[in-house]
Amino acid sequence: MPVALTIGNFDGVHRGHQAMLARLIEAAEDLQLQPAVLTFDPHPREYFAHGDAPARLSTLRSKLDLFRAFGVAVTWVARFDARLAALTAEEFIDDVLVRSLNARWVLVGDDFRFGRGRAGDLALLRARTRPFSVEGMRSIDIGELRASSTAARNALAAGDLMRAADLLGRSYAISGHVAHGDKLGRDLGFPTANLPLRHRPPLSGIFAVRVHGLPGGPHHGVASVGLRPTVKSDGRPLLEVFLLDFDQAIYGRRITVEFLSKLRDEERYSDLAALARQIGTDVNHAREYFAAHA
Repeated sequence: MPVALTIGNFDGVHRGHQAMLARLIEAAEDLQLQPAVLTFDPHPREYFAHGDAPARLSTLRSKLDLFRAFGVAVTWVARFDARLAALTAEEFIDDVLVRSLNARWVLVGDDFRFGRGRAGDLALLRARTRPFSVEGMRSIDIGELRASSTAARNALAAGDLMRAADLLGRSYAISGHVAHGDKLGRDLGFPTANLPLRHRPPLSGIFAVRVHGLPGGPHHGVASVGLRPTVKSDGRPLLEVFLLDFDQAIYGRRITVEFLSKLRDEERYSDLAALARQIGTDVNHAREYFAAHA
C-alpha cells in the first residue's frame, strides 16, 4: 500500500518530532495514504561511535508506543548495520523508499542527511521526485532553544527537568519491567523496585518521581539512577525506585517512572549505615516536594 512517510531517529520523540508526526498525519489524510515512519535501531551514531554514543532518550518500545499514540499506522524499524551504512544516497532512495516502502510523499527535517558518508540531503531527495513528492520541515523553537534530542539530553544531564519537559512536551520517563535485585534496599529498610537499563541513561542522581502501572493508580516515590558507587563497581546503570506508602510484590510488572524533581547527585558513602541515613533524608525531601505540589 502506498504511504506518506517520515524518516528519522526520533530519539525522545520531542516537540519537534511531534510537529513532524502531526504534519505526516495531516498529509496522509489529504492524500489518502497510509501514515508511516521509518526509523533506525541502533541509532546510527551508536553504530559509528563504537560505545561512545550519546545517551538514549527513549527505548525502541517507547518510541513505537508514541508513534501509535500520534496515529502512525505503520513503523518500519531498519537495523542500522554495515549493509545499510554502505548504501549510497541514490540507492537508499531507489531501493528503500521507492521499491521497499512504496513511498508517495516524504517528510524530513531540513537538516536531514542520509546515505553513505551522509551524502544525501533534502536537495537530492527533491531532485529525484518522480515517484514521490518531498516536503522539508523547519525545526521548532521552544523559547530560545531549538527543540532537539541534544537539547533535551543536555537539560536532563544538568538536572533541569522543567526544561527537558518543555522540550519533550511531557515529563521525562523511563519504562521497564521490575526485576529481582540483590535485596540490599530491603536490608536497609527501603525496599526498591529495580529496573535494569540496557543503555546509559541521560540523567543520574536522586529524584522525586511518579510511578505508573501499579495497582491503585500512580504512586509517589524516590528514584536513584546511576551506578550505585557505594555498593557496586561493575559500571552497570540501574534505576531503583522506593515507593512511598506502598508494599506489594510487583516483580515482572511493567512500570513507567516519571521524573519530577532532582533532589541531589549520586554520591559514594563510607558505609551502608551512612547510605541508609541519606536515603531517609531523601525520602523526607521527596515527601516535602509532593506536599508542596499536591
